[in-house]
Amino acid sequence: MTYIETKLKREIVIDSIITIHYFEYMRDFVFRGESHDFWEFMYVDKGSVIVQGGEQQFTLHAGDIIFHEPNEFHAIRSVGSSSPNLVAVSFVSHSPAVDEFRGKKMTLNMEERTLVSHILNAAREVLSTPMNVPSVEQVELRTDAPIGSQQMVLLYLELFLVTVLQNEAKPDVSPRRRITGTFVSPVELSGAREKRLQEITEFMEFRICEQLSLDELCEHFSLSRSSIQKLFQKEKGCGPMEFFNRMKIQRAKDMIRDGRKNLTEIAGFLSYSSLPYFSKQFKKATGMAPMKYASSVKGITQALKGENS
Repeated sequence: MTYIETKLKREIVIDSIITIHYFEYMRDFVFRGESHDFWEFMYVDKGSVIVQGGEQQFTLHAGDIIFHEPNEFHAIRSVGSSSPNLVAVSFVSHSPAVDEFRGKKMTLNMEERTLVSHILNAAREVLSTPMNVPSVEQVELRTDAPIGSQQMVLLYLELFLVTVLQNEAKPDVSPRRRITGTFVSPVELSGAREKRLQEITEFMEFRICEQLSLDELCEHFSLSRSSIQKLFQKEKGCGPMEFFNRMKIQRAKDMIRDGRKNLTEIAGFLSYSSLPYFSKQFKKATGMAPMKYASSVKGITQALKGENS
């Protein structure tokens, strides 16, 4: 007997997972925003938040969800008297059906909420990285996870997305609560980014005498590595750590001109591991060794004194 294969269409295929988070935030939590080139949805499990998606802001309560398409700027802050609990799942999918989620925000029914819980439970069996740390931007997998558990994460996520689309298309399903938004002007958008950049640079200035890592910045400001890199590249033309190093070199130049500390003391004050390393970084940034810079400053000062005497 000859059998003929019947291929079934897969409307939504998840290519990869970026992050799966479950956050328990403080009542005054504020995340000033980011954008990235993959999909993300934010589900409110408890409390209330104001979410910015693109040029609009929306108030979401427990049971509500919002989808952010790739490269859409989004920010969030808590409102109300209770601390919010949020689920954030980001993923990559090239399935055309995923485009149906552009601009979607809705209240999930019990079936859909249960599937979100299944996604989280499956992820807990698979991930070795914590799900409650905002700075985690690349998940790591457990080596001892049960067989098929990674696939379960993908299947539950695909099932959730398909279920939402099916429920949206059913005429006999009771209508969902309508979530309306308010317009955010381009000036407000740029102002939010400028304010976040100012906060980060002020933090860098506060830590100028210490060593500072990109991971520390990400954790302190609840930003991913990619979003903070994009922010500095767009506004400063360099990465955040290069900008921090420039700040250190500028402080070193100020201290050399001041003349109260020698080069070894300056290197120690700014937490460089050694004088040779400080000299190397100084020359890389300014084009001259710190000793030569000090000599040139001293020469200019003496010349000016000679002119004024």
